[in-house]
Formats: sequence, structure tokens, C-alpha cells
Amino acid sequence: MTHIEWKTNGLYIRLAAPSDAPISLEYLAPSTADSSLIRGSQSLVELFTSREQRGRTSQGYVRSAVGDRLRYQEHNEGTYGSEQVLTIRQRDDDTGLEVETELSVPDDAAAVTVQHTVRNSSDSTVTLTAVSSLSVGIGEHEDIANELDLLWGESEWLAEGRWHEVPLRSVVPRLGLPIHAQNGRGRYSLTSHGAWSTGEFLPIGVMTERTSGLALAWEIETSAGWHWELGQGLDGLYLSALGPTDIEHHFATSIASGGQFTSVPATLAVSSAGRDGVVAELTAARRARRRVRPIDATLPVIYNDFMNTLMGDPTTEKLLPLIQAAADAGAEYFCIDAGWFAKDATWWDKVGEWREDPERFTGGLRAVIDSIHARGMRSGLWLEPEVIGVNSPIADSLPREAFFIRHGERVVEDRRYHLDFRHPAAREHLDRTVDHLVATYGISMLKLDYNINPGVGTDLDATGAGEGLLGHTLAYRDWLLSLYERHPDLLLENCSSGAMRMDQNLLAVTHLQSTSDQQNYELYPPIAVSAPLSLLPEQSGNWAYPTPEMTQEETVFAMASGLAGRLYLSGFLHTLRHEQQQLVAEAVALHKAWRGNLSQSSARWPLGLPGWDDNILLVELETATDALAVVWSRGSGEEIELPYAAMDQVYPAAEPAWRIRYTPQGRALLDVPDGRSARVFRVRR
Repeated sequence: MTHIEWKTNGLYIRLAAPSDAPISLEYLAPSTADSSLIRGSQSLVELFTSREQRGRTSQGYVRSAVGDRLRYQEHNEGTYGSEQVLTIRQRDDDTGLEVETELSVPDDAAAVTVQHTVRNSSDSTVTLTAVSSLSVGIGEHEDIANELDLLWGESEWLAEGRWHEVPLRSVVPRLGLPIHAQNGRGRYSLTSHGAWSTGEFLPIGVMTERTSGLALAWEIETSAGWHWELGQGLDGLYLSALGPTDIEHHFATSIASGGQFTSVPATLAVSSAGRDGVVAELTAARRARRRVRPIDATLPVIYNDFMNTLMGDPTTEKLLPLIQAAADAGAEYFCIDAGWFAKDATWWDKVGEWREDPERFTGGLRAVIDSIHARGMRSGLWLEPEVIGVNSPIADSLPREAFFIRHGERVVEDRRYHLDFRHPAAREHLDRTVDHLVATYGISMLKLDYNINPGVGTDLDATGAGEGLLGHTLAYRDWLLSLYERHPDLLLENCSSGAMRMDQNLLAVTHLQSTSDQQNYELYPPIAVSAPLSLLPEQSGNWAYPTPEMTQEETVFAMASGLAGRLYLSGFLHTLRHEQQQLVAEAVALHKAWRGNLSQSSARWPLGLPGWDDNILLVELETATDALAVVWSRGSGEEIELPYAAMDQVYPAAEPAWRIRYTPQGRALLDVPDGRSARVFRVRR
């Protein structure tokens, strides 16, 4: 038995490489820990082809026939930038398939990202139907499920990021496998559907051991299909995480002799400090791999005219007072949202040309943007680059191959065609669009939306439609990076009907994520509180949109959602009462004072992750030297005990302070009142 031991960047990794079995990851833990949830002999790589699926039947993506025949060839260690990389090569002599696995560990994060490249060294074409991104064993016996809790998330439009923490045994039943001397055949799984990667479930999971605090988190990093599952074997549990698959996503890819396919990356994070500790490690890994330019690091305050405001119908007369009010409140960017290109509100099926309509703006769009610049703000515009309406003037000007095609037909979803960024004509059309907008109007930001789900993908130039979708999403990401090369000061927001495509494939290369389209301010807090589990706090674009009808306390409540992440302003600010305008300006000032810490912070949830209808909600954003806690009351209040040695109210300054007492053990007792109100505190543990 050969063992590969790797101690790097505070992480201890051990892999087993037997001569008669494939490589397995048998230990993964922080170097300071004395135990690991990762155990067992589960193959690190599971590989399915059209000819050979499982070697032993089950519902799960484990025990694949080809994967079981992989044998260790060699491994190498190296350093690439700030990451330590271990590369392992395995081979299946029967098919001639070779798998090169890359494990990369960033600085300052107890996390490893795994990605496999499958190469065909045979003389014939091989069709892959699924390749695991990572596969690991958990525990060493079936009863390990009794000791673990599972955290998983679901999402939908207006109700993003609803997390559920349950005993693992409630979803993985006791089977009595030793009696049968066989591994289990079922699984507990979550799967994406179509092109909204986070439109139904989230590609993230967390597992914690109740007694020890050992925790494991995983994340699949793709905008295409993904699937993760937990199942049982004689020697414990397994976790398998994959990109697109044949059964779930209509995926297949044919590799000719000498060709290759690379799986989507997936990250494993570990901690001995429970759920919050492992989420902090996952946060650190995301931060380490994100493409951050000097302009991204400034974290400007952005005002957008859409939410609860113009709703896609901007005009000169409507925009000018908003521009002045946004500047007065302290906004640094002003983004004109949807409708700027249209003659009237019936633009949904006419989008795609992205040219200003001459009748919409008095004096033209340039005059409006000049007024934004004159008030010291930078300007932004809304764009939905991947769609062209069926009644767009350019719907038939691009080649048919530049669109999603299925079974010979151009795909239509809600009166829109979907562009395929694998085709150069699609990218060239959007290159011309962006270059025109930057050169003509001097814009500094694009809000990139994605409002349709066209299904499993495109089967043009693809073995399966899921392969076409994966290829498009990778090409779209590359196109975003190409924009940065030409326009290094251009900010890009990743929006998708709120957060229907909020995945690390795109978050790693964009500036900001709109966390929801939710317009009911009472419903936004659970979205804002949970967002840092899916993305970086500095990317969590939480809308704050006060209205004149709100009381002072309700105004504070609405602004607190923005302060729980990246403050994203909207609303008819010029119609607010003077006292409300002061609260808005005060929130903006606090956010500016805190934002230097925001990009160093990770989230904690002292009250646990929120239920959708919880009355009291809290999220803490903590750095090595400072921390803010945002608390909401949206029903009946109560006194809550918190792990804080000190709590100082920092927002709002002029409103009544919530009563705080301290226990002899140095914990805070916060008296949360009834009704809709919120407070922001600087806290010390």
C-alpha cells in the first residue's frame, strides 16, 4: 500500500494508492486537528461511460466500473501562484483512459479544490456520461450517520437561500447493511435543473459531528448542471459531487483518441469549529480564488433605479430627481436598470440590439448619464447579454449556430432565444455592444441579468445537450474575463432574476451579486442573513429600498438588510421625509466606514440559520479585529442571550437603544422589542 501524505497551508491530506484499487482520499483535516470526518476507501474519481456505468448496481454515482479499474501511476507537487498543488495520475488499461487529478490548496484556507482531466489514450472514441468532481468516504461504519447533522439549501425566486439543518439520519435511513454484506443502493441527493444553477437547490452542503465540532463543507463550482449525493456502504457513508450527468442533465461528451475532458471543480473545506468554522474556511477559499482588480477592491456604494422604483421604465424626468437624491445619500455609482433601450414597456421580446431608443429620454440617454457624472457618481446600465427577443430587430441577423438548438430547432423560452457563447458571432455581437456603451456613454458598470431558464442546454456541436450548456457557461465566463482585459475599470454585477445563477463559476469573476428580487422589505432579512453561506459578504448585494410610507423603525429595518452585506440602494429617496433621508445617509456612512473590514469578514449565526418566518434574525460579520452584528425583529420580541462580551449600538445613532444586560459569565442579554425594527451593533466576543 502506497500512501501520499501532504501537509500544506495548514491542511493535512492523506491519500491511499493501493496496487489493486483506485486512489482514495482517506484523511483530510486542519493540521491542528487530531481526527477527520473523511475516512474509508471510496474512490476519489468516479468515471462513467456510455458502455460501462456501475460495476455494482445502485442509484448513486459510486462504484463505477471504469473508476474501480483506475490505478496509480505517479504524483507531483508544485506551487502555482499562492496555491500549493498536488497532481496525481491514474490509468485504466482496459479503456486507455487516464485521469489527472489536481488538488489545489490556497493560502489561509483549510480547503482543497479538486478537478479531474480525463484523457483518451486509446485508438477509439470514448463517450463519458458522468465524471465526479470529488468522491470521498465519511466515517468507518454505518452508524456514523447517527452522529452527524446535515445542512442543505434550497432557493427560488423571491425566497433565496433557505437553509435546513437536520440530523443526517433523518434523510439517510439505517439499513442494517452488515446482515446483507452489501453496500447500500439508495442515496440522498440534490440536483440542479436547467440553466438556473441555484434556482431550486444550492450546490453547497455542510456536515457537522455534534460532539467533536468536526465539520466538512463542499461546493460545486459550475453554472451548468450539478448533482451531489450522500449514500451508505459497509464501511460508512460516501459523498459524491458532480457536474452535469447523463440521467439528470442530458450530459454526454465524446472524447476522440488523444482528446480530453475536464470536470467542473469542487471544493472541500474542513474545520474543528463546527458549522460557522467550516463556512469561514469556505469563505476564505472563495476569497483566495476570486479575480479582484483594484476597482473591485473599492467596494463602491451603488444606487439602482429598479427595485420598488422605476421597475424598467426610466425616463429623463423620472431619473433626474433620483440621481440628485442618490448623490445626496452618498452613492458612488448610479445604475439605470432595464428599459433604457426601449420605446415602451413592451420590450421583453424585443431585447438584444442594446441601442438607445431615441424617444425615451429628453435630450438623449447621454444627457442623463452626464447628469450622473456631474454629481460625482459613476454610471451603470442594465444588460441581459445571453438573450435576444423573438421580435428583436436583430433576431435573424446572427447565424443560426450562434443560438441554443435542440433537435434541430432554435430554443424559445418565454419569447426569447438564447445565445450560445461558444460561437464567435455571439461574443462579437456582445463585444460590440459593450464597447459601444463604454465609448458612447462612459459607463463604468454593467448589471448583467439572466431572466430565462432555457432547459438542459443545446445539442448543437455536443454529444448531449448538457455538454452544450456546460460549454456555453465556460465560454460566457471567458467572455467576462475578456471584458476585463479591454475595460479594466468596468464593474460587472452577476444578476439572474435575483440569485437564480449564484454560483462560484461566475462569482469568482464578477464584482457583485444581487441576492434577490424580493420587494417586500419584511421578507428580505432571512435572504440577507443566509447569503454569506453562498457567497462572499463583499459580494452580497442586499437591496435597501425605504419608502415614504415607512415609519422610522421600518426605515431602519429596511436599511439594515443592506448593512448585513453589500449595501445596494434603491427607492424614491427624494420623496422620503427628512428624518428618513438622514437614516439613509447614516446607513451609507456606516457602510463606507465598515467596508474595509467587509472584504476580510466571515459570517457567524449565533441564533442559528433563520427559518423563513422567524421573528428574530441575526447575522454577525466578523474579522480578526472587529465585528458587526445586525439584528431584526419582525414579530414578537424577547430577550436573547448572545456570546458577546460587549455590544455597542452603531446604527441608528439617534433612535432608542435596545436594552442590553450582561451575565456574570460575560454574555450579553439583548432585549429585542416587538414589531418591525432592527439595530446594528459593534460586538466583541
